[in-house]
Amino acid sequence: MIGKLADFFRRAEPAFLDARPGDAAALAALHRISFRHGWSESEFERLLADRAAIAHVARANGGRGAVVGFVLSHRVENEAEIFLVALAPGERGHGTATKLLSKHLSRLAAAGVSRVFLEVDEGNAQARKLYARAGFSQVGRRAGYYRNPEGNAAALVLGRDLAG
Repeated sequence: MIGKLADFFRRAEPAFLDARPGDAAALAALHRISFRHGWSESEFERLLADRAAIAHVARANGGRGAVVGFVLSHRVENEAEIFLVALAPGERGHGTATKLLSKHLSRLAAAGVSRVFLEVDEGNAQARKLYARAGFSQVGRRAGYYRNPEGNAAALVLGRDLAG
């Protein structure tokens, strides 16, 4: 009986799926709670319709639930830039971002991308740890790039090779 009860309360892993245009509203909502300046649903619709965009979502309850995370990249030839990674607050700390990013990077490599870049706020220690674990390293720095109420913050430009 105890084993069955534990199964009942076990957290169902999210499923990691290709994002669809119909996910635009969910992505906009997650973006609003994750970043200071949220993008609109129509902006996400345009991005998801772009043939150069590659996006994945994490859907709760094995894919049957709500979108609880996403990653969105833009590809140009054999390079890509990760524009956004966002996760619902309740999903943080469960390994979801690591798995989502791993799925995304594998998909980029399969699409012929050999180098990936992204920018991260220098003060975002949690995101920096995620990217370091995923094999990213600093390739540049943009002073004063992010505008914050506390003052402008630098953006670290990170890169990672996918080939080989």
